[in-house]
Amino acid sequence: MTPPKEPPPSAAHWTDRLKPSMPTRETLTAHPWLRPVAHRLGDPKLWHLQHEAVARGVAIGIFWAFAIPVAQFIVAAAHSVWWRANIPVAAGVTLITNPLTIGFWLWLAYQLGSFLLGAPPHVPMPDGAGMLAWLASYGGPAILGMGIFAVAGSASGYVLVKLAWRARVWLKRRYR
Repeated sequence: MTPPKEPPPSAAHWTDRLKPSMPTRETLTAHPWLRPVAHRLGDPKLWHLQHEAVARGVAIGIFWAFAIPVAQFIVAAAHSVWWRANIPVAAGVTLITNPLTIGFWLWLAYQLGSFLLGAPPHVPMPDGAGMLAWLASYGGPAILGMGIFAVAGSASGYVLVKLAWRARVWLKRRYR
């Protein structure tokens, strides 16, 4: 009887190919810039998939994905350490607003904000209008909409993770 053949390298799971390029907890704690918080980064709760840590990570990631346009990974990771949330989940969830989808989210936020503010329909800006005129016209409704997305999205993400985890445990117990 011959031993089973290993799958070819191209058929390996995508996570197996990604792991060598991902920093480990040890490399992060040894990094010179992260030494002041290295003792906190070593906490296993920040890296394991525990229901409360994952729910917090989703909430933090969604909030910062909509709250700021840049450096979302860094801010989400920093707040994950502070709130003891799962760092990889928080950083991954910030990808909701990536460069390919940010236009859609900004348009949707502008629509929601202008509806709530009762703003008049879109009026084209004159050619000589500066940045302040543009921000006065579009910025307020878009910022309001993104703020609502951040708060409502993080709250609903937290609740949905908690409900999904509870349903998963219930199903496991039911099948036993």
